[in-house]
Amino acid sequence: MMEREEDEPVSPAGRFFLRPEMDQVINCALGLKNSLDVNYLKEHVKSSIMIQHPRFCSLLVRDNQGREHWRRTEVEIDRHVLVPELGGEFDAEGSPEDDEEIVNRYLADLAVSSPLGTDKPLWEFHLLRAQKCCVLRIHHALGDGISLMSLFLSCCRRADRPDEVPSISITASSSNSNSSKAKENKLSRSSRGGCGRLLWKGVLVVWFTIVFVVKFILRSLWVKDEKSAITGGAGVELWPRKLATAKFKLDDMKAVKKAVANADLSNMMKNNNSRSRWGNQFGFLLLPVYYHENVDDPLQYVKRAKAMLDTKKQSFEAHCSYAIGKLAMWVLGPKVATMLNYRILCNTSFTISNIVGPQEEIMVSGIPVTYFRVNSTGLPHALTMHMVSFAGRAEMQILVAKEIIPDPRVLAKCFQDALLELKDAAATSMKD
Repeated sequence: MMEREEDEPVSPAGRFFLRPEMDQVINCALGLKNSLDVNYLKEHVKSSIMIQHPRFCSLLVRDNQGREHWRRTEVEIDRHVLVPELGGEFDAEGSPEDDEEIVNRYLADLAVSSPLGTDKPLWEFHLLRAQKCCVLRIHHALGDGISLMSLFLSCCRRADRPDEVPSISITASSSNSNSSKAKENKLSRSSRGGCGRLLWKGVLVVWFTIVFVVKFILRSLWVKDEKSAITGGAGVELWPRKLATAKFKLDDMKAVKKAVANADLSNMMKNNNSRSRWGNQFGFLLLPVYYHENVDDPLQYVKRAKAMLDTKKQSFEAHCSYAIGKLAMWVLGPKVATMLNYRILCNTSFTISNIVGPQEEIMVSGIPVTYFRVNSTGLPHALTMHMVSFAGRAEMQILVAKEIIPDPRVLAKCFQDALLELKDAAATSMKD
């Protein structure tokens, strides 16, 4: 007779995502070139590395003190693969919805009405056969974006080389050469400036960290954004939602990057050689968004944003926000810690996140993937945006409370047009 493995405690960040106030589920939509047979999907999932991962074959249980744990269990694939039948609707002009609109409407409904049950491991596949789409739903308590992306891609294959797993790092030679040049420049500047330059840099890091951490703490208490057109109300995370997709080309972003000094898209790329661990390791960055009038050069917006982000990079704000949340969970307990994090979200206007996806075209169960989109549930904002890069493009899911933003497609088009305007301005500036 096999002995049952000991239950594993849920991490502090995982406990945060399991609280009723922040019950957050990640919805990943994969467009497929061909329709996928449900039995074939079940067999593929059953034999995949994903099903062998402890988080994906464990139940969420609570002990007598209410502390959450993971308990190993047998996975019943039939309970995790759902096949809903969706019907199209008509817009205000009487035109029928296309497949993208049907999928986005389904994802928007999932965002407020379909939590994952705790009587099975916290993940599901929803196969939308008519729309050639597969939706993978994973509770955020299982892991952060990088952990989940790495695990998912290990179950996929490159479309051009079916024997190889997709990669998410930038070209090794490019990243290595850029990294080497950066290190050489730093050493050169250090040798010229001596200890004084290093000391001043250390002073700036300490100063900016203190300033930003104090602002972060104040946000968890009473400081809040001024009310605006996108400000929600109490319980906004439960309001009916709409979803739209903004689509970008990475080449357009790179064209803008070339026109801004010292800007580099590779700063947000994660190298495969980095020592990342499984879990929920994340932090907040509080970023101000300003409205500027009478700006003739659109690139000034990018330059201002870059200057602000450069200042943030000189601090340990994100690291400290993670450490503060972890400490609060241990000292004050999950209820108080979650309340403080919840207040930070309530006191800000919107959330935006991004994650690097595969560089190459990929296949799932032998079927080419046509798009890769992600959004999440449970945030008390009227506007949340999640971007994923995939095979030379990036797509951003714009999830809104429809009472505040009735048509997010207008907002998506504004973002797309803004990038094209920046691209044109960059081309003009490079000629001058």
